[in-house]
Amino acid sequence: MAIILEGVKKIYPGTTEPVMEDFNLTIKDGSFTVLLGPSGCGKTTALRMIAGLEEVTAGKIYIDGADVTTVDPGARNIAMVFQNYAIYPHMTVRGNIEFGLKNYKITKAKIQERVNGVLAQTGLTDLAGRMPAQLSGGQRQRVALARAMSKSPMAFLMDEPLSNLDAKLRSQMRSELIQLFDALGVTFIYVTHDQTEALTMATDIVVMYEGRIMQQGTPQEVYENPANIFVAQFIGDPGMNVLKLKNEAFVGFKPRALRLVRPANGDFEIAGQILTREFLGHEYMYTIDVGCGRIVLRTGQMIDAGTTHTFYADAADLCYFDKNQNRTFEPQQAKVVQVFHVDE
Repeated sequence: MAIILEGVKKIYPGTTEPVMEDFNLTIKDGSFTVLLGPSGCGKTTALRMIAGLEEVTAGKIYIDGADVTTVDPGARNIAMVFQNYAIYPHMTVRGNIEFGLKNYKITKAKIQERVNGVLAQTGLTDLAGRMPAQLSGGQRQRVALARAMSKSPMAFLMDEPLSNLDAKLRSQMRSELIQLFDALGVTFIYVTHDQTEALTMATDIVVMYEGRIMQQGTPQEVYENPANIFVAQFIGDPGMNVLKLKNEAFVGFKPRALRLVRPANGDFEIAGQILTREFLGHEYMYTIDVGCGRIVLRTGQMIDAGTTHTFYADAADLCYFDKNQNRTFEPQQAKVVQVFHVDE
């Protein structure tokens, strides 16, 4: 089921400034689309407008070709999973799932069949009689997912559903969500500020900032070919290093692109002092003062803090951005000599 936002504008009551204006987004049928961006960028607002939980000030929303801009949330055939799970504390796991089906005109036998099915799919069969207070955070998240699944929606909308879980459980739940997406074959729309979640789960990423779409593409596209400096620095762990050039343009390179030995095609070099070293298990992350700013290096090589070195990058690993901070592929841009030293 494709979902389209066309020329959408949103102004909250009591305010005059729009949080988004002329917002256009197409979510492909059967995709796992992640709306990614910092807090306040409009990603949750977009999700809630799709769900019908927020009114659209102007513009149109289409679901499966139908204009649903003014259609009630319950009639959109979509299911939403919230950050706080929104499950009823006084009902068992089974009761929570059943409750959402009682307004559907289906038989008790059909309800039981659906509930048993989603309990099995989400690994909750043995927990069906427990109360939410007896469940872990991951189990409560599964209850929320099972309840959404029981309605057989055409799309799932998820608003930072893993943010309340610890790191290990988040990793486990990411894997389970990918398996669930593959099994169900319906459209997923997922909101997060965590770029690791976006890169690992999405088939399509929409990077947002201040109510605007900065780039939309596959995880590989937004990671390897950022459209602008915002995307370059937001995507990655950490993001791309970006330095301003003398011609007002910018050069960027990923933390793993720097080397201590000049490569064959190395026409970029930069000298700097190691300020900090962090051990990450299989590699180290360094913060380096290069005089004109600070950059980050990730490598398996151990370097002493406080020492000064010259670092190199292969020409193929450099990204260039124009003075408006947009990606540029103009041939002459690459001819600019890129040499920085701390003493400049």
